[in-house]
Amino acid sequence: MIKFQDIQIGDYLQAEYEGKVWDGEVIGLQKDQQLVQVLTDVQDFWFEPSHLIPIPLSTKAMLDLNFTPVRDEQGQIKFTKGAFRLVTPDSGDFSHFEMWYREDKRHNPHVQYVHELQNQYYDMTKVHLTKD
Repeated sequence: MIKFQDIQIGDYLQAEYEGKVWDGEVIGLQKDQQLVQVLTDVQDFWFEPSHLIPIPLSTKAMLDLNFTPVRDEQGQIKFTKGAFRLVTPDSGDFSHFEMWYREDKRHNPHVQYVHELQNQYYDMTKVHLTKD
């Protein structure tokens, strides 16, 4: 389950309804009832946070967000998107990493899921992290 206060418009996550799960993008928030409007490939619908599933941070997720992976001479993987950088110690290991944008550098931020990365990216760049 994702905490309602951790969700922002534009976040990517999965939504579950009657046992079916869809990938989607948050397009609306209703704070008084704590409902999240998610656009899926089927339609948009309002979900309670208990029916939302975070997408784990992975190499596939980084590629889906159009990051470019580069392996350096120490074997680390650097994912780049514009001036933003995220470095992992090894391919597929997102348990600890560092990321930076210009002078803002963060070591081992608490980021395990795509929506958390999107929120950190926005905090650092003031631009939404999308698949474009």
